[in-house]
Amino acid sequence: MTGRNNANLLYDRVPPDTCMADPVEIEIVGYRESECGPFPCDGDRTCGLSDCYPSGQFLKAAESLRVYLAGIYGERVTVTVTLLDGGIPERIREIVESRHPPVPMILVNGRITAIGRISATRILREIEPLLGPSGYL
Repeated sequence: MTGRNNANLLYDRVPPDTCMADPVEIEIVGYRESECGPFPCDGDRTCGLSDCYPSGQFLKAAESLRVYLAGIYGERVTVTVTLLDGGIPERIREIVESRHPPVPMILVNGRITAIGRISATRILREIEPLLGPSGYL
């Protein structure tokens, strides 16, 4: 079963009108040719994503996460990617200088998290308090 199918099953358990919360913006910051995180992309992965397996590629994992979360929360969650290959935006530079986060960086509503990898399970833990239970955790 793919991550997309898992998300659809979960979405069936959490109707879109269950929680009236503000939308959540997830920004994933990294390099185009980097990996999705510091751990190998293998059969024992704990990220909760399968559409990008076994590539371990940053952009494939970010897209897999976007599809996965859209299946659960619909339009209440947006996932964007900020690539650092062409330079570091000033707001990201400020975060790096003050917090020294790992790459890929995961920001939720502009706030840096301690996740440090593209992981559906960890990101769900960050956004559930903002949106309500996903039925996944």
